[in-house]
Amino acid sequence: MTQAIYVAAELGIADIIKSEPQTSAEIAKRVDANADALQRILRALASVGVFRETAGGKFEQTPLSELLRSDVPGSLRAWAQVAGASWQWDMLGGLLSTARTGNKFPWEGWEYFEQHKEDADIFNKAMTSFSASEIGPVVASYDFSGIHKLMDVAGGYGSLLAAVLKANPEMRGVLFDAPSVIEGARREIESSGIADRSELVGGDFFAAVPAGADAIMMKHIIHDWDDEHSLKILKICHAALQPGGKLLVIDAVILPGNEPSTGKLLDIEMLLIGGRERTEAEFRKLFADGGFELTRIVSTPSPVSVVEGRRA
Repeated sequence: MTQAIYVAAELGIADIIKSEPQTSAEIAKRVDANADALQRILRALASVGVFRETAGGKFEQTPLSELLRSDVPGSLRAWAQVAGASWQWDMLGGLLSTARTGNKFPWEGWEYFEQHKEDADIFNKAMTSFSASEIGPVVASYDFSGIHKLMDVAGGYGSLLAAVLKANPEMRGVLFDAPSVIEGARREIESSGIADRSELVGGDFFAAVPAGADAIMMKHIIHDWDDEHSLKILKICHAALQPGGKLLVIDAVILPGNEPSTGKLLDIEMLLIGGRERTEAEFRKLFADGGFELTRIVSTPSPVSVVEGRRA
């Protein structure tokens, strides 16, 4: 089913039928596909609510297929393209080997994306759409008041920082990421209306981050790394903060028990790339080793929580 959804996303079928239902033959002609093959794929998708086949043999939108449109708020088209991409499936196919050896899959993501710009563009769009679904819940659930200067480390194009600054008009912000990312972020920050309260800095968080912020936040960063690398990042943040400064790690927190959890599934992908999602106990130890006291965990209506620490 993932591959069937991927086909629909890659071919842009939801965009094609957004105005009126069409037959598989009509769709196939527009996307240069085989009509019979496409009809069978769309029939399977319609059986689970992605598109609907009419009595006349045409396919029309459903609430699920609307999310595959590229022009709607909250679009998941890029996410579906990543979920079915060959590089993703190659990596997931290495899970048995990782289970036996404990070694991560031999795929260097960031180097791969440097060499495959089209895949990198889709991946970045997917991460943006995924992040957008979490930003509102984070801003609504965590009280950022009292923070005068907030630094978002590895904050991408600054969408989370912009949302926090808009909700806290007296706050100033620093966006820190790799120089190439910062260059791409400038236009986004300018259009967000918070440029006069924002500072953009390029660098390497394994080397140093700017000093002077009251709090540092990192969203979906620590989970990319094993404990050794994560601890190095936390110590870099510790050096940049004054005593009492806050560290806000925004990631999934794995709960005990057998309840379904997005974080438990995401942890399988982290396992394959050498990172990990963590339990409260694991966060508490990591924070303590990095010189932070874990003060509280604020859950949100999204899969992530805000793990708050205070610099000793």
